[in-house]
Amino acid sequence: METVLSGIRSTGHLHLGNYFGALRNFVKMQNDYNCFFFIADLHSLTTHPHPDDFHASVKIILSEYLAAGLDPDKCALFIQSDIPEVSELYVLLNMLAYKGEMERTASFKDKVRLNPENVNTGLLTYPVLMAADILVHRANYVPVGKDQEQHLEITRVLARRFNSMYGCDVFPEPQSFKFGSGPIKVPGLDGNGKMGKSEGNGIYLYDDEQTITKKVMRAVTDSGPTEPNSEKPVVIENLFTLLKLVSEPSTVEYFNEKWNDCSIRYGDLKKQLAADICKVTLPIREKIDAIYNDDAYLHRVTSEGRDKARASASATLALAKKAVGFRTF
Repeated sequence: METVLSGIRSTGHLHLGNYFGALRNFVKMQNDYNCFFFIADLHSLTTHPHPDDFHASVKIILSEYLAAGLDPDKCALFIQSDIPEVSELYVLLNMLAYKGEMERTASFKDKVRLNPENVNTGLLTYPVLMAADILVHRANYVPVGKDQEQHLEITRVLARRFNSMYGCDVFPEPQSFKFGSGPIKVPGLDGNGKMGKSEGNGIYLYDDEQTITKKVMRAVTDSGPTEPNSEKPVVIENLFTLLKLVSEPSTVEYFNEKWNDCSIRYGDLKKQLAADICKVTLPIREKIDAIYNDDAYLHRVTSEGRDKARASASATLALAKKAVGFRTF
């Protein structure tokens, strides 16, 4: 069975973009692949989180992914820092990564531009740590967004470089995992691109009914159609995209007809959209609360995930260290 690995950010709540984007695909993948899903807490250290927030964020994200459908009996779900082999392989790969190629990565340039007061070497070698995450499990596939494709190419470069330098075939070259139907782009409520944490335009799985309704009712609209069967502007198409994700086809058809005959009332559309979003998210919210407050269950999940991941990682690291020339006396 081929291996798939994906990292999970360790800050902020999950929003509908996460849920309808990668997460629902992860839930399907765990039935057909040898899946490793990890919470990337080491990566988050580049932004220097406070120790109290650091642990709380990991616990929240872990609870939300479990509530949304990841099954620890079907996949290895673990915390990155629980796998010391990752850090050791990170050191070995850093010896093969060069300053110039790291400085040329788009993500590093963006971080320098946005946070000039915090240009730490963790940011510079972020792609190397990502490569260690992937290669330590000899993953065949990695689901990545467009912004991470350059990092995955660096992973392939480091895999080739290691194998060539040490005359071995320890690391396969991982490929981007392409979901059959293509990625789902979930729009934000402000009419400006996709839903995202930094944009402040998202609906989160942990939002309550009142919060969801307020957010949806404030969504950007226009003055309404003036001609029958006219093309929808982006801000309205965004609302219909959300409607298609959470509502019955008959509901979508109803509001399409109202748009086409110029009788649509945006207040009615938003109320229906908010109600249908709640049908999707509120049951997940209940599960999040139950899991978050069950420390014994979280301990079991992370312990079992750690053991699965370490068994895989230690076998790979042993091969890598042997290739480099490490020996015991």
